[in-house]
Amino acid sequence: MNNLLWTSNPKNTAGHNWQGHTNVSTLGNPGESLLLARMITQSANMDVISPNLSPDYYGDRYLSSFTELELFRISDKNSGRVYRVGRFLGFKGTHTGKPELLSLENDVRDAEIVVIDDENNGFNNAQDFWPLAIKTTESKPVVLYKMNNPIGTNLLWQHLDRFHIERTVVIINADDLRAKGVNISKSISWEKTALDFVWQLNNNPNLSFLADCRHLVVPFGLEGVIYYKNEGEAEAFLYFLPYEFEGDFIREDLGYMYGLTSCFVAALTGTVSEGYDKGDLPELISKGIRVGMAAARKYFNAGFGNDLNNLIFPNPSIFRENPDDSDLMEDVQSVRIPVIGDSKAQNRWYILKEKNTANLADIAFDLVKNGEEKALKYIPTARFGNLKAVDRTEIESYRSIKNLLSEYINAVNVTRPLSIAVFGTPGSGKSFGVTEIAASIAPSQIQRLVYNLSQFHSPEELIRAFHKISDYSLLGKIPFIIFDEFDSDFEGNLGWLKYFLAPMQDGVYREEQTIHPIGKAIFVFAGGTSSTFREFCGDDLEDEMEISHFAKKFKAAKGPDFVSRLRGYVNILGPNRTSVDDQLYIIRRAMLLRALVDRKLPQMINEKGEAQIDNGVIRAMLKIPRFKHETRSMEAIIEMSMVNRAKRWDQSLLPPKEQLSLHVDEEQFLRYMMHDAIFGEKVDELASALRFKYNQQEENWPVPGDDILTDWKNLGEEHKEFFRSQVKCIPDALLHIQCDVIYVDCIPENMEFSENEIEQLTLFEYKRRMIRSRENGTGPVLDKNMEMVVWEHTDQDLKQQINQMVRLWADVLAMSHFKVERLKIED
Repeated sequence: MNNLLWTSNPKNTAGHNWQGHTNVSTLGNPGESLLLARMITQSANMDVISPNLSPDYYGDRYLSSFTELELFRISDKNSGRVYRVGRFLGFKGTHTGKPELLSLENDVRDAEIVVIDDENNGFNNAQDFWPLAIKTTESKPVVLYKMNNPIGTNLLWQHLDRFHIERTVVIINADDLRAKGVNISKSISWEKTALDFVWQLNNNPNLSFLADCRHLVVPFGLEGVIYYKNEGEAEAFLYFLPYEFEGDFIREDLGYMYGLTSCFVAALTGTVSEGYDKGDLPELISKGIRVGMAAARKYFNAGFGNDLNNLIFPNPSIFRENPDDSDLMEDVQSVRIPVIGDSKAQNRWYILKEKNTANLADIAFDLVKNGEEKALKYIPTARFGNLKAVDRTEIESYRSIKNLLSEYINAVNVTRPLSIAVFGTPGSGKSFGVTEIAASIAPSQIQRLVYNLSQFHSPEELIRAFHKISDYSLLGKIPFIIFDEFDSDFEGNLGWLKYFLAPMQDGVYREEQTIHPIGKAIFVFAGGTSSTFREFCGDDLEDEMEISHFAKKFKAAKGPDFVSRLRGYVNILGPNRTSVDDQLYIIRRAMLLRALVDRKLPQMINEKGEAQIDNGVIRAMLKIPRFKHETRSMEAIIEMSMVNRAKRWDQSLLPPKEQLSLHVDEEQFLRYMMHDAIFGEKVDELASALRFKYNQQEENWPVPGDDILTDWKNLGEEHKEFFRSQVKCIPDALLHIQCDVIYVDCIPENMEFSENEIEQLTLFEYKRRMIRSRENGTGPVLDKNMEMVVWEHTDQDLKQQINQMVRLWADVLAMSHFKVERLKIED
């Protein structure tokens, strides 16, 4: 029994004395399996057989929980108020110490679906109370087993494993797995959570009993679900909300609701009941997961309603379809989780690339042109105030810091500051990122202070800074202090570190003979000379002599003592590529460019959200290998352009070549910018060269109707267009193998494609021709699977023609001063 308690204002101040005080109301509601049964009755169009309470259920035969209800906002988008749980008060046991178990009334042996809510309160080892449909081994029902205590030793699981495993769907909440010591990261990134789960399932002996499950469903809060399917070959799928991570939906200021997993299971059961007899259980589970995630969110938003005196709970509308449900369903994205053993390879798995068939350069261009709302609609995106991130590495760093800050800000009786470090190249935005994270957690509590230690000349200046920090702390604020360039020299290498050891460790600072407390504060140490934490600690060094020399200096400067007092760090990546493994720098750069345009050039965003920027300008800003001063250079190029009153950012508005050189390699920048124009001018030259070189080779299959003796000038328009259309699409084709075309001043060396790349380019050109024939009304409309079937049965002469032309592309481009270069964005 769930006993609900809530307070209300006096209703009759003129009555008896007690009536003039705050009133306390109580209401009993069936919980656990009884609540789940009620939900299933609302969600499934089937007869539901479930336990019933005896008339004296108010006695002490059953467990009782007590929760205090309060009014909370419905959501961030809806200011209406509903009752939810404000505080869980605890359980009241029975007089025997064991809760009485309930029998199923009118139980049947041939039930099609059995739903078990196992809270580990005695049911799983009490065979007399199990449903007949699972005790009868001849029956083959679909079993949905909601397991609270994930161990494989109870009698119920052993029975299901032996007789019903083929059609059993196990549902375990992720936090219940974690409570058993299963190490699955929480609220860091969806990629990490998913890969952690797969690794744990395959390697953790505590979960070995689940590895043979045919169907395992694991909810991660209201924001994600993993479906592990093993029908001969194991596969795992992640269902997630792109703009939220585990735990984001339910916050302390919105209260809590019990029964969230039960609501999910009820919706899943309702979906399975629609087609359990048709045999495609995985498809029903997949749909049911989406329905369940939507229902759980609706259930949370509905709460207990706003009128507890006329409570209808659970609200039947949760399981009814309405127009808003389509949006809730569309919000849920899914992706297959790869099985990756190598930790380095795990770090290179990005949902962004899995969810998008376009290459990264195309995604980046679309992002600048149309904004992240459209370009990244289905991609995990972290948001902290004005800070947005899609790069998994950044998301994991930022969310780790957010988790640290949240725990610290909400903690009580804190006696020392929280210390974190931030590293990045100059101009990468180190201060901005961590400030936005802190402000997104507690904007009214944070007081930001910035001190550049490279401008301090004595420890007394640092003491004055500590005084100011203490003052804000006494005023009830949480000082958020950025110590910029903390790693600068002072009295020798890393000389400031020793002055921070006592404040970081003990929360005090010394002024002459007096010790002062600092109070609750957040210290952010922003590196000025080290771009990464590894560089600061000397972990990037390889030469043994250099390592030894660095270690001595680092120890003398109290470096190890300083690091031991840090509670976290983040490397800010910025718009430049940091390493060969840095795949998503072009996406970071695109997000930054779009944000700068939104903020500085709002007049260039039309009513559709499209940025009015010349394609060549976008291309140059995205493709230039390096901005000399990172974010500051990108911002400077905008500010140096004559765009304040312009409605469109054209190439003519850019700063002069000499000014560009302050921030980029101006020659490269201009080549990238002029690429489209130059390529467009040379289409006929390239098309003519491609035709000539192809026809030179006698073994090639001739293009139908093309007289090889006719020169380009006298060739018919139809045949000219055949070669032009192919040339125009070469840059797009090359992007699919992570290559690009740039214009150079001399004839470059010929690029050689691998056989695999030739095969990909050939298939790309074949599909382009098929699309073109459809547009002309001469080709069939096919889905992707049929396209591949048609390709497999395509005439070998046509395949050879396309293949041989593709092999000539690099040579033809080189003759016209176009160089093919690899983007170095690895898959």
